[in-house]
Amino acid sequence: MSGAERTGTTLPRRSAGATNLPTARSYPPSLAGDPSLPYPAIGRELAELRHQIPGVNGCVLGGVDGLLITHNMQTDVDPNDLAALAATTFGLGRQVGLRLGQGDFRQSTVRNDRGYLSVYAVSEQALLAVVGEDTINVARLHLHAPGVAERLAALLDGVRADA
Repeated sequence: MSGAERTGTTLPRRSAGATNLPTARSYPPSLAGDPSLPYPAIGRELAELRHQIPGVNGCVLGGVDGLLITHNMQTDVDPNDLAALAATTFGLGRQVGLRLGQGDFRQSTVRNDRGYLSVYAVSEQALLAVVGEDTINVARLHLHAPGVAERLAALLDGVRADA
């Protein structure tokens, strides 16, 4: 007997016409290429995170649509590819949250042989992706990055308020 059968809970099943599935919400238009963004202030936040945490190779601010907003990558990793990977990570994390009833996406970390990719929710429109070496202190990253994401969200909210 599975754990779900023992507790009497099951996940909604996918089937034609199923109405018990959670639905994804729609998101506002992309911020990529928006000339009204406070790029210098955003750049300072990304630089601060990179300098606070040894082993961070760079950060990308990307849209949930996978388009690059800005970055400070210090490697030959294509920041456009990283923005797309961050959106893919977000999409998977969002679906996990929906399917398990755990709420909105907040953060996801992928560990590989030679490094990490952590993706943090910034707003309904933006994601912060951080690339780090294998030697990075992930706990320290998880301590500092949410504050950076909150400050980035405030900067982006300021743009929406002015629009």
